Amino acid sequence: MCGISIKLPDMPPFRMSLSRRAVLASPLLAAFPAKADTWPSKPVQIIVPFAPGGSGDITARLVGKYMEEKLGQPFVVENKAGANGIVGVLSVKGAAADGYTLMLATTSTQAANVHMYKSPGYDPEKDFTVVGIIGDSGAFLVVPGDSPYKTLADLIGYAKKNPGKLNYGYFNASSQVPSALLGEKAGVEWQGVAYKAIGNAWTDLYAGQIQFMCVDLTAARGQVVANKAKPLAISLPERSPLYPDVPTLAESYPGFVSTGFLAIAVRKNVPDEIKQKLNTLVQEAVFSKGINKRLLEEFALTPHKLDLAQCAAQDRTERAKWADYVKIAKIEPQ
Repeated sequence: MCGISIKLPDMPPFRMSLSRRAVLASPLLAAFPAKADTWPSKPVQIIVPFAPGGSGDITARLVGKYMEEKLGQPFVVENKAGANGIVGVLSVKGAAADGYTLMLATTSTQAANVHMYKSPGYDPEKDFTVVGIIGDSGAFLVVPGDSPYKTLADLIGYAKKNPGKLNYGYFNASSQVPSALLGEKAGVEWQGVAYKAIGNAWTDLYAGQIQFMCVDLTAARGQVVANKAKPLAISLPERSPLYPDVPTLAESYPGFVSTGFLAIAVRKNVPDEIKQKLNTLVQEAVFSKGINKRLLEEFALTPHKLDLAQCAAQDRTERAKWADYVKIAKIEPQ
């Protein structure tokens, strides 16, 4: 209402003074960060930096729903996909540091991108704080259910006899790096095809445009259970009790383990009391009866009770681990 003059002739001078002080003070009050005892007093947004349908999207909605029911404010998930998660991350980096914009942090956003891009536009350690780990897991190497390749040995055998003839799809670092890493370890040549969203990759897999891809266990489960996709191997250190018949990559290539994590993060300068409150909430959510069962039994995600310091330590450990993965896979930063 800039430029509008309001004349209140009947208002006593002291009341006019109080009113003017309130109006002048309101922007100053708004400039102060939110407090934990009043947060959240309005809807909270959770930015998922990938398309709907992936593990991050699924778990963000589970955790968001828990916090919504616990706190009585809406937790709204918004997908902002693009550039291996960078588009969504930058939108959170540009948001106010008031605790009302959360980010679904992943292996790609926190650990891999800084090694795969020369200038991602953000520093995961300087710009963000991981406030809670939802869980960690591995990936399937999947082929279509009707694929001629029934085992990992079949796939590798064909690739060795036909260099460059096989294509794999990827839509984030967790799907790109294991495939490239396997190629290096097996001594085969195959081509990677980038996708913006996992749904497009599934479509091309079933259409024969790509022959295989690595997909995290959460996002692949529905396709595997429906027998549309067949897992030839799993990237965990040991076989999963949910899929005991699926061999690990390490059984064929000792030491080949590729794992990642899902977490909730906020901007670095969000008030500490809000970070602590979020840490408590995420831990409560992933160990609540309904969610914990789904994480373990449906999604093969292992949740952890980690305080803020432990979350930061795991975040750094993952970054160092993925630096090695990217180096061994011989992926040149873009």
